[in-house]
Amino acid sequence: MSWTDKIPEAARTYLENNRLDEVECVIADLPGIARGKAVPAGKWEKQAHFHLPNSIFFQTITGDWGEASGPDGFLEPDMILKPDMSTATAAPWAEDGTLQVIHDAFDQKGKPVPFSPRNVLRRVVDLYKAEGWTPVVAPEMEFYLVARNIDPAKPIEPMMGRTGRPAAGRQAYSMTAVDDYGPVIDDIYEYAEIQGFEIDGIAQEGGAGQLEINLRHGNPIKLADEVFYFKRLIREAALKHDCFATFMAKPIEGEPGSAMHIHHSVIDADGRNIFTGPQGGETDAFFHFIGGLQEYMPSAIALIAPYVNSYRRYVPDSAAPVNLEWGRDNRTTGIRIPISDPSARRIENRLPGMDCNPYLCIAASLACGYLGLKNEIRPDKRWRGEAYESEAEISGSLSEALDLFEECKDLHNVLGPDFARVYSIVKRLEYKEFLQVISPWEREHLLLNV
Repeated sequence: MSWTDKIPEAARTYLENNRLDEVECVIADLPGIARGKAVPAGKWEKQAHFHLPNSIFFQTITGDWGEASGPDGFLEPDMILKPDMSTATAAPWAEDGTLQVIHDAFDQKGKPVPFSPRNVLRRVVDLYKAEGWTPVVAPEMEFYLVARNIDPAKPIEPMMGRTGRPAAGRQAYSMTAVDDYGPVIDDIYEYAEIQGFEIDGIAQEGGAGQLEINLRHGNPIKLADEVFYFKRLIREAALKHDCFATFMAKPIEGEPGSAMHIHHSVIDADGRNIFTGPQGGETDAFFHFIGGLQEYMPSAIALIAPYVNSYRRYVPDSAAPVNLEWGRDNRTTGIRIPISDPSARRIENRLPGMDCNPYLCIAASLACGYLGLKNEIRPDKRWRGEAYESEAEISGSLSEALDLFEECKDLHNVLGPDFARVYSIVKRLEYKEFLQVISPWEREHLLLNV
C-alpha cells in the first residue's frame, strides 16, 4: 500500500493538483507551537521516522529552557517521531506543493514520551476507552484580527476594515461587521476546504475585530489536531491581508477576552449518550461529570489559562466566567448546559482561554470530567440568575494556579506524573521571566511618585 492511500481524501485531492515538493513534519510543544523539520518530498517518502531532542518540551514561550530533564542532566536525547498519516493536510499558502503531517513522540525504547501534549491527550482518551466510554468534544475558537504590531511596547489595535475604519467593537453577531473583513474570512474558508476541515460557522464576537469559529463535534484528538492546524491557517490568511491574527486571551485593553469553550459528551459502547437516560432524562453520569469539573477545574486552571495574560480575561461582567457554577443556557456560569435534544445533551466548559495548547486544554477538561465520573462526585445546586454574583472560585494569577496544580495528585495520575512535573517546571520559569520585565504601568505611575 502506498503512503498516499493512508492520507485523508482532502490531502490526496491536493496532491492531484499540486506536485509535492516538501513535507513539514510537525509536533506541538507545551505552548502548542509547531516544532519539527521541513523535509524534501523525495527524502520523506523513504523515511519511516525522524528525530528531535526531547528538550523541545522543556522550552518556555520565550525560548528559554526549564531544568526539567531529570536526574541524568540536560543531555537532550533524541526522540523518535513517527507520522500519523491520518493528519496529513495541505499547506495551501505555500508557493510549492507542501503537506503538513503531525507526528507522535516516542523514546528510544518505543514508549510514548509522557510530556508530549498529544500523548497526554491520548492517555486521557484511553482511560475513557478502558471504561467503555468514548469522549466527544466540540471546540469554539475565538480570536482577534488586529493591525500589524511590530513594536511590543505599543498597544494592540483593531485591524482596518474594508470601509477604511478600524473594526468596531460591541457588535456581536453583526453580519456587517463580518463583511468588513470578508477577504480574510474568504481565505480562511478556502484554506479550510483545501485542508479538509469542516467549519460549523463563523460569527462576529463582542470585541473589535473579534471572531468565533465553531468546529464540528468529534474525536478529541482529531479536534485538537484541527485547532492546532487552524491557528496556523488563520494566521496565514490574516498575513495575506496585511493584518495579524492573535489568540492571546486578552490582547486589547477594555475589550473582551478570547475563549476556547469546549462542549463535552460521552458515548457508551452501544453508541448512546451516557448523559441521557432511556426516557430522555439526565443521568447520574451527567451530574457526576459536572461535579468533576467543579471539583478539579481549579487545579487544572494552569493548563487552560497557561500565561500571565490569561488571567486578565477573568474579569466579571466581561463575557468571561470567573466561577465554577453550572446553569442551563446561562452564559455567565463557568459550566453551561446548552439547549439540545436529549440525544445531543452536552456540557460546555466556558473557562478555557484561546491561548491554551488545545491538546492539554482538552485533556485537562476531560480529566476533570473523568474523575467526576469515576468518583461519582455530585455537583453543587444549579445556579439561577447572573453568576457574576457568585464568589470567584478560580485563581487570580498563574502563580496561584500552579500552586493548586502541583498539589493535585489525582489530576497528575490522570494526565501523567512526569508530564505534571515537566509542565510545572517550565511554567514556573516562564512566570519568573515575566516578573523580570518592568511594565509601562510601573514606569508611568511609580517612576516619579514613590
